[in-house]
Amino acid sequence: QFLRRQQVLQLYRKILRAIRDVPAEADRRYLKDWARDEFRRNKDATEEDAIRMMITQGNMQLQELQRTLKLAKS
Repeated sequence: QFLRRQQVLQLYRKILRAIRDVPAEADRRYLKDWARDEFRRNKDATEEDAIRMMITQGNMQLQELQRTLKLAKS
């Protein structure tokens, strides 16, 4: 359980760091609020499989955000 918590916190930090690179202030605020709401909504989850699935989904969304930001810069 401790390791899962570490994974979740690490994912949250990575998402917030990636959001910092979003150029538009309104988009940054929207994404930050969205991330915060998603993590808060799922903070009481206890089922291992569900948590693992949410971490995987979060990582995929993070990768998509990073890919989009990379394309926008080029």
